[in-house]
Amino acid sequence: MANRRKFLKTTALATAGVAFQSFISKSEEVVVEINSGKVNKPIVLSTWRFGIEANEAAWIVLKNKGRALDAVEAGVKIPEGDPTERSVGYGGRPDRDGRVTLDACIMDELSNIGSVACLEHIKHPISVARAVMEKTPHVMLAGEGALQFALQQGFKKENLLVEESEKEWKEWLKTNEYNPKANIENHDTIGMIALDANGDLSGACTTSGMAFKMNGRVGDSPIIGAGLYVDNEIGAATATGHGEEVIRISGCHLVVELMRQGKSPQKACEEAVMRIVKLTQKRGKNLKDIQVGFIALNKKGEYGSYCVQGGFNYAVHDAKGNKLIDANYFLK
Repeated sequence: MANRRKFLKTTALATAGVAFQSFISKSEEVVVEINSGKVNKPIVLSTWRFGIEANEAAWIVLKNKGRALDAVEAGVKIPEGDPTERSVGYGGRPDRDGRVTLDACIMDELSNIGSVACLEHIKHPISVARAVMEKTPHVMLAGEGALQFALQQGFKKENLLVEESEKEWKEWLKTNEYNPKANIENHDTIGMIALDANGDLSGACTTSGMAFKMNGRVGDSPIIGAGLYVDNEIGAATATGHGEEVIRISGCHLVVELMRQGKSPQKACEEAVMRIVKLTQKRGKNLKDIQVGFIALNKKGEYGSYCVQGGFNYAVHDAKGNKLIDANYFLK
């Protein structure tokens, strides 16, 4: 019996030693991969077709070894300032009262955050959000308070209701049917996440929200952890679509936490979408009425995306160029 116990003990120690050596070997392989220059950086991702132009602006910063925070702000300002873009910033569709209200948030590699909600009359809410982050002790300002802060910071007050948006709103008033759409018909958000040459992550998200929404409605876009989340040790994620559904699962925080558990950006996005799918079905809602898309990026420069139904695409710009990708989706 003594010899048998000695044999089992020796075998167990040997097995543990092999397992430990295997673990050390795998850990070393990861370090070698990261330190061998295989990290895909700099890189920037953004939601929807207008992400192509937004990425170009961000890339100017990134290719010159600029900070990811500066890149994402510069990038999303492109659709924000475009009067022909109907779902972000200047030119965004109004709420049911004819008021253009904007939401935005920004987050850097140090977990500094800033956000504005229901902001009117300011063309670039993302820059106001950054000012909240850098110049106040707060992380979010809303409504009239956000506007007064913006004006104090030197932002210009403007009429954001362009002629085409006003025409659409007046046409909508004839039926007054509230049937929010958030797919290719009404993009509703640009979210952007970037990894710079220094290996740091940042993100930005900005929107005019759902067309003809109730006045005061706030979606996921200005909410850190819902429409955007950045963890500089792990990765970053941003979302688009029906904000209520993203908020319900703290979507982008969930995606980043799934990456922390070892999932790839693609798998993390897929699991987050499946949470939404299951909750929607449990609540007896029709999945065809819902669209949510996530994009995610990790510290290696690997990326992924997934959405509830077809129609969502995203743009990726790295050293190989700038391209638009159709995201895979659940509802076939």
